[in-house]
Parts: sequence; C-alpha cells; structure tokens
Amino acid sequence: MIPTLLTATSVFIIAFIAAPPVDIDGIREPVSGSLLYGNNIISGAIIPTSAAIGLHFYPIWEAASVDEWLYNGGPYELIVLHFLLGVACYMGREWELSFRLGMRPWIAVAYSAPVAAATAVFLIYPIGQGSFSDGVAGVFGGSLFSAMHGSLVTSSLIRETTENESANEGYRFGQEEETYNIVAAHGYFGRLIFQYASFNNSFFTFLLGCLACSRYLVHCFGY
Repeated sequence: MIPTLLTATSVFIIAFIAAPPVDIDGIREPVSGSLLYGNNIISGAIIPTSAAIGLHFYPIWEAASVDEWLYNGGPYELIVLHFLLGVACYMGREWELSFRLGMRPWIAVAYSAPVAAATAVFLIYPIGQGSFSDGVAGVFGGSLFSAMHGSLVTSSLIRETTENESANEGYRFGQEEETYNIVAAHGYFGRLIFQYASFNNSFFTFLLGCLACSRYLVHCFGY
C-alpha cells in the first residue's frame, strides 16, 4: 500500500509542477497542464496519456526516451495504476483493523464504494472510450469522505437491540448515554490515519465533523 501510494503521490506532485506539454489527442498539438508551463492551481492538471498510446501498458522503459514518455503522457498512466493498487490495499487494511479491534466490517464494505467509483472513472471509462482520459476525481473524493465518516460511526455503534433488529433502533432521541463506542473509534482512526488523530474526544469529534463537511465541498469541486 505505502509504496504504491507514495509513488502515485510523488509523481503527481512533480508532474503537476513541472511536466512538459502532452500530445493528448495524438495530433501533434501538445496541451500543457503544469505550473511551470503557464498554469495556476485552478487551471493546472495532470494531462492524460495520449490517444496515440490508447490502452497499451506504457511504462517508462517502453518509450525510446524519457522525453518521448513525457510527451505521450506516461506519468498519468503511472499515477492511475499505482493509485488504484494503493486504494485497494487500503481497503484491505481497513478490514484488517476492524477485524483486530473486534468491530463490524462495514468500514471496508462502505469504502469499497469509492474504490469501485475510482476504478470506474480511471480504468473502466478509459476502456470504454479506447484511451485514458481525465475522470471526475472530486466526486471520488467526496465518496471517500462520506464512506469514512458514515461507516466509522456505524461500525462503532453500541448495540442496545437484539441481532434481529437494527442497531439504529436502540437510539432514543435526547438520551444521555453514548451512542457509539468512542474508544473503538479512537483506536481505529488513530491507527488508520496517524497516532495523534484521536488524541482526545474533542479533537476526534472535530475530525469526524471535518470529514462530514468536506465531502460536500469536494463533491462541488468534482462536478
């Protein structure tokens, strides 16, 4: 997980800053997307792999030179494939953490939705059109935040009902007792993100609120 996500992130940052123009349509009319070639934070983008390459696997050693690889948009394919592997591994890690902490597996199940969305946008859609193209990455980000927030709370609910009833039925409006096990949620979130993400109840609740609110903002950017 870590090597693939680090590779995708590193190449994305470098390409966003300094990648040369890419012949996206295969008609010898390169399109620039990096900051050093006249774009800003809003207009900058990673230009997709050239239509001349199609769906061919295009690692750097398949090109005659690094310049040719960059001209044909090789970094985009590298980022996408490493990213998809990374998020799939991340889903497996979520399931493992839930299992070890004795939590219900709904976090990994919910996370499979944005993973499927990412696969559809960045891999299935290009197969349908015959070449790689830029997808709606913001919508994927919003789906990710929604899945992380909702599934984390749902998986740590304190069951007050029988197995034949929904755990949600055990909540009574205005009750003083805790509705979910904040200790389990602390342990999960702290292991999944970073150790001090769940330093105390206030900061942890603040982070959950950030996840819930940021998904709408990211969705808007995606659309």
